[in-house]
Amino acid sequence: MFEVTDDTFEQDVLQADTPVVLDFWAPWCGPCKAVEPILEQLESETRGRVEFAKLNIDENPLTAARYDVLSIPTAILFDGGEAKATLIGARPRSHYERALAEVLPAA
Repeated sequence: MFEVTDDTFEQDVLQADTPVVLDFWAPWCGPCKAVEPILEQLESETRGRVEFAKLNIDENPLTAARYDVLSIPTAILFDGGEAKATLIGARPRSHYERALAEVLPAA
């Protein structure tokens, strides 16, 4: 997972050639830590077809505000420069898999 900032969001996420799952998080957020291993597993399983990134909302409030992220963890799936799915809160792996299935061709 790579870090995204307010300054790099446009290029790293909106202009990406592949779908990007952007995890909005903060270091003090316990549920964010619970979601991270799930996203890392999915990243290794979808390598090359989906990118996974993190945005620290404390250091990058503009992007969080732009997408009305009021609760963390929030993961937004971007594809073609658009937000396609939003998952708010710590969710089971199956929720993330369902969101990814919407943009990934069957493997």
